[in-house]
Amino acid sequence: MKRFLTMFAVMCAMALGANAQKFALIDMEYILGRIPAYERANEQLNQLSKKWQAEVEAVTLEAQTLYKNYQNESVFLSEEQKKKKEEEIVAKEKSASDLKRQYFGPEGELYKKRESLMAPIQDEIYEAVKAISDTKGYSAVIDRSSATSMIYASPKIDISNEVLEKLGY
Repeated sequence: MKRFLTMFAVMCAMALGANAQKFALIDMEYILGRIPAYERANEQLNQLSKKWQAEVEAVTLEAQTLYKNYQNESVFLSEEQKKKKEEEIVAKEKSASDLKRQYFGPEGELYKKRESLMAPIQDEIYEAVKAISDTKGYSAVIDRSSATSMIYASPKIDISNEVLEKLGY
């Protein structure tokens, strides 16, 4: 009898835990590719990146030119002049490195600009996904473009087009 009650309790617990959960998929790349604001933001980021990269390359080129000049003139310079030129070269290289970190580092200008341009778009998508999930009762929505271990997913559960409709695209 004790064994029967234990088995019954285990089966009841399993039955409660086996509630059917609904899942959906979205393809963020597909969605973002159809939002004009995202394309404009991306183009703006590319232009800024090219501009800043040109600035960094210009300072790097100055450092290289200083070094080449130093190599050509080193025979004619005194030890004090050599030391001064070397310090100048190191300072210019450090300046290029600092500029690169300022623009492209983990907390650099490009990162901040990307956040300011992309956050509103991502928030809008999130709100649309949340609204659809609440309406249709989805327990989880998975981004198939970033789910690297996903081998197969039925197209029936892809709600990317619904998200675009909800956003007005």
